[in-house]
Amino acid sequence: MNQMRTMVFQTITITHGHNKDHRWDLKQFVLAMVTNQHGIPLFTQPYSGNESDKKILLETIQKVKENLNISDKAYYVADSAFYTSHNIQTLGRHTFWISRPPTTIDEVRALIHADVPMKPAGIEGYSLYECRSDYAGIPQKWVLIYSEKGRHAKEKTYARTLEGSVKAAHKSWKKLSSREFACEPDARMAAERWFAEHPFLSPGNYEVVPRVKKENGKRGRPGKGEQVSVVYSVASPLEVNAEFVEREKEYLGRFVVATNDLDLDAGLVLSYYKGQQSVERGFRFLKDNSFHVAQVFLKKESRIEALSMIMVLCLFVYAVAEWLLRSRLKETGKKVKNQLNKLIQNPTMKWIFMLFMKPAEVTVSVNSHIRRFIVNLDEVVTEILDVMGPECRKYYFLRETCEM
Repeated sequence: MNQMRTMVFQTITITHGHNKDHRWDLKQFVLAMVTNQHGIPLFTQPYSGNESDKKILLETIQKVKENLNISDKAYYVADSAFYTSHNIQTLGRHTFWISRPPTTIDEVRALIHADVPMKPAGIEGYSLYECRSDYAGIPQKWVLIYSEKGRHAKEKTYARTLEGSVKAAHKSWKKLSSREFACEPDARMAAERWFAEHPFLSPGNYEVVPRVKKENGKRGRPGKGEQVSVVYSVASPLEVNAEFVEREKEYLGRFVVATNDLDLDAGLVLSYYKGQQSVERGFRFLKDNSFHVAQVFLKKESRIEALSMIMVLCLFVYAVAEWLLRSRLKETGKKVKNQLNKLIQNPTMKWIFMLFMKPAEVTVSVNSHIRRFIVNLDEVVTEILDVMGPECRKYYFLRETCEM
């Protein structure tokens, strides 16, 4: 008798997890995606809602290696969630990656605050310094990068954080100043330890104040012959350490990017890492309500997996169209006006779609003869169609242009 075999495919689990949108009331699933430098998806896979990013990133890289036959030298660019001892040791030295080591690593914090000579990068507003590291036993090139734009973006946040830290420090100092110490050295040691924990406050103006105290603990002036002791407390006006704050602001725009390709130029490390924004743009597309692909109203896991594939397929079409338009604009030297009426060669397809909402197809029937034509086909739309080529022009009933 032949035995029937049933194949069971493991599906994802829709459950609660770490929600970056702070919607803790909603269940979720995780979507892993790999794109090329143009933002065109190459690989995608859904995961359960509580999967670890560190695990997902490693598995994704390994699956891409297995399923894509890439003859050229490839670099896998990932954020700091990828950078763990286990992940970089698992990939070894022959799978090239570029990632940002987290500041929880002591060596990273030390490099960010190091006094090193920075040289201009090939990208405006950036400077860099490169060094070697053997973190987790893997030889790496670490690139310390300073971003002027990043510093300005973080200064407001730093100011708010500093204000909150100063308020908390005043409460902590009030508790310390109310303590009584048996000797002056103990008081000074406690004050120095406290200022070491609060380096944003100046330690130069504190003083140790002696005070006579009754042995019986009662208040008031000691009487004649009453036993007393001398106790010490600390006092300070708590001024902000301006020099420390200015130095910290200089470090705000600094971050470290690492790679296991020791021969890769530091400028290219920065350029490739910035290319990671193509993936972020893809996820913004998937979450953008304008395209109506972000809402999930399904409960069955297998259908959610299928929907995630359709979502990424929509992104694939969108990204290919955007890449094609930008490439042909550069080839022809033509430009398109953006929302600010500025001529550019890298428009988003979302803006192009807005422009193409004007044209409409009209059907007219006269004496049983049906005619179809396009209205509101202005010069801007026509120029875009010219750039995109005859395949797009024919859908708007435009004849081929002839060169004289």
